Amino acid sequence: MEAAISALKRQGISGVSARTIAAEIGANQALVFYHFKTVEGLLAAAAIRETGLRLERFRSRLDGATSLRDLLRLGRALHEEERALGNVALLGQFLAGATSYPKLAEVTADALRMWTDEIQRVLERLFLGHPLADHLDLPGLARAVSAAFIGLELYDGVDPEGAAGAFAALDQLGALVEVVDGLGPVVSKAVQLKLRRSVGGRAPNRGD
Repeated sequence: MEAAISALKRQGISGVSARTIAAEIGANQALVFYHFKTVEGLLAAAAIRETGLRLERFRSRLDGATSLRDLLRLGRALHEEERALGNVALLGQFLAGATSYPKLAEVTADALRMWTDEIQRVLERLFLGHPLADHLDLPGLARAVSAAFIGLELYDGVDPEGAAGAFAALDQLGALVEVVDGLGPVVSKAVQLKLRRSVGGRAPNRGD
């Protein structure tokens, strides 16, 4: 599986075969079919394994995030590290392969879901008891954060300046949430009431 990831990073989805993967470690290409049935099966297994390793590596840092802004900044730092390791390009190859190989499409979705679930776990911790908690779809926000970073990772390859601007905009979003945090209980309650009326949420209690 490590050989498959290495070959995919260097040669792209169109250049990967049982022969090129086996050549990475001097193995017989028959082992690919013996253990994984197909090259697609090997790549699928490698994708899930690689995602698990990445999550394990970053989980402690995600657990250390203390705000949405902190989480977004951490995401940017992780992006830089992953790009340097070639993993941003690797993601692009898996997404490209997903358009032609059903198994890769399925497993790529599973891998992205693993990241989304992890982000949702962090968001639920960050917004526990937060004034905005009742007005946020945290599972939806987790998917939006995941989708944003996937798009920015690919965007960065063709327009680094534009991607940097998008990252800055996400940081401003985090700063806006911090402003709400610091408004104090009276103003914070007024913001909640305004949000309920604006987004069609539940009717305010008499005490509101």
